[in-house]
Amino acid sequence: MTPTLTPPTELATETAANERCDRCSAAAKLKVVLAGGGDLMFCGHHANKYAEDLVKIAVDFAAEPDFTWRGSVLMK
Repeated sequence: MTPTLTPPTELATETAANERCDRCSAAAKLKVVLAGGGDLMFCGHHANKYAEDLVKIAVDFAAEPDFTWRGSVLMK
């Protein structure tokens, strides 16, 4: 088996007011940091809709203070 290097995780910060959902362009409520680098932004609806899949690829996340992401329980 060939070892795979994973870049160090960066700490997710709160979403900026001008950030938009990668699915529908609504205001982003959740930022997911990916293991392979990069991040994804989601509105509350899409964040919860895809929570089970997102926790499989996320190394960190940041949610708006007024938003409770369903995946935060799954990541523990």
